[in-house]
Amino acid sequence: QVQLVESGGGLVQAGDSLRLSCVASGRTLSSYAMGWFRQAPGKERERVSSISRSGTNTNYADSVKGRFTISRDDAKNTVYLQMNSLKPEDTAVYYCAAARLGTSYEYGYWGQGTQVTVSS
Repeated sequence: QVQLVESGGGLVQAGDSLRLSCVASGRTLSSYAMGWFRQAPGKERERVSSISRSGTNTNYADSVKGRFTISRDDAKNTVYLQMNSLKPEDTAVYYCAAARLGTSYEYGYWGQGTQVTVSS
């Protein structure tokens, strides 16, 4: 079973950038398709981005396309979310998740989350 720990959140101003990291332990990251999710107060959790096990396929929510980039470094057992041109509406708790083995989007393992707050 894989354990996930996110970091990199913080308080920034609109237009700034942040890079979130998600470090996996317990099993090698290369076994898993990965995703980043976020949940703002009073809103449902939404998938922000996903990346395949090989790293060749990525997907983004329309709200972050062109601003966020997901990547993975399996040698470091780490997945990243580079967030540029941040907006106040990006404020949320961000979670990384690993898909169950053999699946691409059945996320069964979650980190504890990292808070991102964007001020206007």
